Amino acid sequence: MKKEKQKTKKWADYYDQTDLLNQITEEPVEVSLDDQVLREILSRSRKRKLQNVTIKMDPLQVKMVRKLATMKSIPYQTLVRHWLSENIRKELGLVEG
Repeated sequence: MKKEKQKTKKWADYYDQTDLLNQITEEPVEVSLDDQVLREILSRSRKRKLQNVTIKMDPLQVKMVRKLATMKSIPYQTLVRHWLSENIRKELGLVEG
C-alpha cells in the first residue's frame, strides 16, 4: 500500500512541476453532428457497425462490471457500451441528467 501512495505522489509532483493541470480549461466544447446522423441516433434507428477498442482497466473494475452485467442478465460489453452511450448523450446535452 505504501508503494502505491509513493507512485501516486510521484505522478502528482510531475503534474505540478509541468504545470499541466493549469493548462486544462473548462470551456464548453461545441460538437455538431450531421442532422441525419443526429436523428438516427436520437431515434435509435441507426445501424451500428461495431469497432474493437482496447483499454486498460483495473482488474477489480472489470470484475465488478462483469458482476453487474450478470446481475442485469446482459453481456458485460453491452453494459459498458450502454454506459458510454448514455454518458456521451448527457455530455452533448441530448438528454437531461
